Amino acid sequence: MAKGARAAITGLGSALPDKVMTNFDFEKIVDTSDEWIVQRTGIRQRRVAGDGESTATLGAQAARAALEDAGIAPTDLDLILCCTITPEMIFPATACFIQQALGATDVPAFDISAACSGWLYGLTIASQFIENGMYRRILVVGAEALTRFADFTDRTSCILFGDGAGAAVLEASDDDRRGILYNVLHADGAGWDFIHVPAGGAKTPASHQTVDDHQHYIHMRGRDVYKFAVEKMQWLLADCMEKCGLTVDDVDLVVPHQVNIRIISSATEKLKFPIDKVYVNIDRFGNTSAASIPIALTEARQAGRIGKGSLVVLVAFGAGLTWAGTVVRL
Repeated sequence: MAKGARAAITGLGSALPDKVMTNFDFEKIVDTSDEWIVQRTGIRQRRVAGDGESTATLGAQAARAALEDAGIAPTDLDLILCCTITPEMIFPATACFIQQALGATDVPAFDISAACSGWLYGLTIASQFIENGMYRRILVVGAEALTRFADFTDRTSCILFGDGAGAAVLEASDDDRRGILYNVLHADGAGWDFIHVPAGGAKTPASHQTVDDHQHYIHMRGRDVYKFAVEKMQWLLADCMEKCGLTVDDVDLVVPHQVNIRIISSATEKLKFPIDKVYVNIDRFGNTSAASIPIALTEARQAGRIGKGSLVVLVAFGAGLTWAGTVVRL
């Protein structure tokens, strides 16, 4: 394959657990209410992984759907990337479990940990492999089982998260009218404690004390996260538009990370995007981190909101701190 080929999305797929947890379910667990949750987040329900479901099983299910959509077999792949912060195990990589489930023997596979920005980090890495001529077909999966790491005694954070997976097949294309047009990645490790799981790693290994202190669950500085997310979403949208010479009229759809309806509304309104050009499904799925954008992108296409030739802007921001943007023509 000649260098310079553009990476195009040729297949999309998603997977969601059947189990639904509503805000009314939370009223039985913590001191909260449906009204309180909806007003502050826009979330009404989320999917929860059940027995036999995990990050890898959801990821493999989404991957199969994306491969079928692209019309290729698992063995046709050159690389598998799994973007997740809720891995099957600390090691080996969740991507290897997905590879095994797909039967994609000998295909290289590795994980990317960039939290809610993870899938866009994955798209960027995949597009570079394709553009430099090393690989031709790459599977990029975003999969999370966040409810397994939610502290159901903390009403401010446990209400936010849901489980699910989304995937895309990227292939080399000589058609300069489609494909990934622009990527931008950033990180700021100084904000690592905005969103994190304190224990279970090399810094603070698991112990009876860490378990008793709920140190293996997600901890958040909510107000700081909110300010960061609004600022970065506005910046990412403006940067993508400027670097690609786009106007609002040029863009068919903005697909943001589904973090909070107030954050999404604030950022898009500032840049004068009408709400019908912004895809939102946080009300039904909550925050699914790295799975958020591929789930939304798949659903938007299935709903007829976008199709071949559509210009889409993708933006994400999350723990790390990380933030990323991608402009793609389908």
